[in-house]
Amino acid sequence: MSSRTATPDTEAKAPARRSRVLGTAGRNTGLVLALVLLCVVGVVTAGDRFANVDNVMTILRLASVIGVLSIGMTFVITAGGIDLSIGAVMGLASVWATTIATQTMATDTHWSLMVFVALAVGLVAGLVNGVLVAYGKVVAFIATLAMMAAARGLAEMISNRQTQRVRVNEFLDAFRGDLLGVPVLVWVFLVVAAAGWVLLNRTTFGRRTVAVGGNPEASRLAGINIRRHTVLVYGLAGLTAGIGAVMMLVRTTAGTSTHGQLYELDAIAAVVVGGTLLAGGRGTIVGTVLGVLIFTTLTNVFTQNNLSTSAQAVAKGVIIVVAVLLQQRLAARSRSST
Repeated sequence: MSSRTATPDTEAKAPARRSRVLGTAGRNTGLVLALVLLCVVGVVTAGDRFANVDNVMTILRLASVIGVLSIGMTFVITAGGIDLSIGAVMGLASVWATTIATQTMATDTHWSLMVFVALAVGLVAGLVNGVLVAYGKVVAFIATLAMMAAARGLAEMISNRQTQRVRVNEFLDAFRGDLLGVPVLVWVFLVVAAAGWVLLNRTTFGRRTVAVGGNPEASRLAGINIRRHTVLVYGLAGLTAGIGAVMMLVRTTAGTSTHGQLYELDAIAAVVVGGTLLAGGRGTIVGTVLGVLIFTTLTNVFTQNNLSTSAQAVAKGVIIVVAVLLQQRLAARSRSST
């Protein structure tokens, strides 16, 4: 006989916990089926052009940059916020890093300084967003919209609207190769996603992020410093933008103020389609990864079949609307069951 006796409170919470687990599993199963269906469409319509190892690696490589940004966006949306600036911040970080490379690293400075600068620029921009939202009481939409404009403008001023080439071969060699047959950039995405999963699901920081997004007032009464936590969440999103900038430098071997345009919208779309609640209070890293893969595969299928970018945009819009409508339905069902 067990020495532990289940309390009525524990017994009451068990069905709700099982319901949440089954709900998450069901959503992820639906996303996996959608991804498989897209792959089937790709094989049927494009044949060998789609179903080969090189194309799969291309899909994963393209998904890696937007995927890293989406991980940071998952935390922001789970906490009840939004970040419209991560694409512009990524562009600013890439320009600042290549400025260091072109003007300083002609001497004997190590390329790791370039990486550090990109990460630092992203982190600082994210922290500024967080301070504006948490302490300045600026609506997140407005604060990050202002940061988007400022970051893009600053990137143009620094680069003089010129593309700055990365000519540091040691840097490119370190990140452009493969590891176990998989591009290093994809490994970076996987590591960031795994770290994000652990942070969101297995740490106090993650639990507080969910709590702040679900019920800020209750979180405050529970002793959570909501302002400080909000600053940290936006700082985390900025840091992922810095990582994305480094990955973009590797992919394109250039820094430019146009890097990351509309990436914020792609990241938000991937997060929402993945199942993170747009109103906050629920987030899923696995869903975000699947959402990124769905959009990247969709783009690849359209490209393989020479379909226009306009049709691609329409398809993405339909997917996003369906995902939001599904979220609203699930949220209404959840409220009615409590």
